[in-house]
Amino acid sequence: MIGVRTTGPLAVRSVAVRSAAALLATAALATGCGSAGDPDAAGKAAATPRMTIGMVSHSGDGDTFWDIVQNGAQQAAAKDKVKFLYAHDKEGAQQAALIQSYIDQKVDGLIVTLAKPHAVKAAVRKAVARGIPVITVNSGGEFSAAYGALTHIGQDESVAGRAVGDELNERKAKKVLCVIHEQGNVSLEDRCAGVRKGFRGTVENLDVDGTNAPNSQSSIEAKLQSDTAIDAIVTLGAPMAAISLKAKEEAGSRAQIATFDLNSAVVKLLKAKDLTFAVDQQPYLQGYEAVDLLWLHRTNADVLGGGKPVLTGPALVTEKDVPKLTEYTGRGTR
Repeated sequence: MIGVRTTGPLAVRSVAVRSAAALLATAALATGCGSAGDPDAAGKAAATPRMTIGMVSHSGDGDTFWDIVQNGAQQAAAKDKVKFLYAHDKEGAQQAALIQSYIDQKVDGLIVTLAKPHAVKAAVRKAVARGIPVITVNSGGEFSAAYGALTHIGQDESVAGRAVGDELNERKAKKVLCVIHEQGNVSLEDRCAGVRKGFRGTVENLDVDGTNAPNSQSSIEAKLQSDTAIDAIVTLGAPMAAISLKAKEEAGSRAQIATFDLNSAVVKLLKAKDLTFAVDQQPYLQGYEAVDLLWLHRTNADVLGGGKPVLTGPALVTEKDVPKLTEYTGRGTR
């Protein structure tokens, strides 16, 4: 287990990660695969009819988080004899159109994010009405059941935010700047709201355009220059961590930086102690389990979660976890 406390209000993180690990073990048994040490199990595809699964996310261009989600989905697809399709758009209306395109292609299953739930509600419900099973991942879990999805896979963003607030209390922070890189994304709003609930000091939100790095850096830099009381910055996506570090340096600020999500750049920043900690929601599991659960549902009528979300996080990681994280981020699984 990497860097996870298991006492007090943060104990939920350990439970979340254990449940995710249990899912992997269950999937391996269900598919008849051998253990990780069984050379005969490697590379074997399921002996079931080929199926097609489409995923539509709210990712903008260049978001490394979604590369990791896709890596998990593609590995499960290779194992399960699934043709995996992926499309993304940061605009809710375009996400709905992409979902419709997969409905028109008569896919066998859909994986959808609900970052802007009301924009995609009709499309998701239409897929369900057409008999296409849907699993939601990553965002908008509170809307998943109402829209007819089988289950939701991700982390509870409010719980994750409170964990960050608690950790910043331990690190003696007094005023936090919470940087929202995609306006209208309900999950990002929930993260900052959670930080506010857990943190004993002041939290202020700052909206930036995460697809425009220079403008984002300028906005953060200007805020740090105008409010020198800010002693902590929380970014809500891995690419924003490096941008905030540059803004901090240009502004001459001494604020500590924490971020949600991991990538190889974040691990390097943790190693250099430019970041104090990061929140890992294990995106690889979100992609892997979504594909695998749709396959299990079709081949064995399985549904996990019992109507409740299947949690993949959160876990807090620091520079102490860098050796293992370097290995895993290097292969695109963390």
